[in-house]
Amino acid sequence: MKYKRILLKLSGESLMGKDKQSISPEILDYFASEIAEAVHCKTQVAIVIGGGNIFRGIQGTQKGFDRVQGDYMGMLATTINSMALQGALESMNIPAVVLSGLPIDPICEKMSRRKSLDYLAKGYVVIISGGTGNPFFTTDSGAALRGIEINADVLLKGTRVDGVYDKDPEKHKDAIKYSDLSFDEAYKKGLNIMDLTAFTLCKENNLPILVFDMNTKGNLLKVLNDENIGTIIK
Repeated sequence: MKYKRILLKLSGESLMGKDKQSISPEILDYFASEIAEAVHCKTQVAIVIGGGNIFRGIQGTQKGFDRVQGDYMGMLATTINSMALQGALESMNIPAVVLSGLPIDPICEKMSRRKSLDYLAKGYVVIISGGTGNPFFTTDSGAALRGIEINADVLLKGTRVDGVYDKDPEKHKDAIKYSDLSFDEAYKKGLNIMDLTAFTLCKENNLPILVFDMNTKGNLLKVLNDENIGTIIK
């Protein structure tokens, strides 16, 4: 395996099924099975999942919510998703623990670098909820921060698109896919890969970002096997 320790970033919206329920049991089980394959290959897996399927803080402000209050509500939404993924993994006999920037006893422990590394070494999937624990930061920024904290080899951004394109491939048939980019190239081209805070954190701490299609079965394992999947930014 090319990567021994990964930080997998998933969006909350990715958990929604075709009927737009907040959490689809089928999609949850699919993600858990893909992650289980990585664990069986002795890869240490940490995960950050968003909460946009339940509540997104920045959108809440457009509906009259105070920004700080809305961001905390969004952090709680990430905790719900993290608990759901934990349950799906444990049903497949994969040990999983939820740590959080917002500790909620008895649901999840406070995130700390030492604690997360200890769980990873013991074979647990470490699901880190609650973002950074502070308002005004996205889960992208939380994922970048946690990836750096645990010394991940790569930040894997699982999306529904098979990499980074010069324009939206779902709207433009002539969109060109990039196989690799430098951080500076991605910034100059204005490619919307992650928010600027997350992007800068990764660049300054030499944490590569690999964007790939998480919705295609077997792709996570292909990434770990260093097959030509997605787009790498480094």
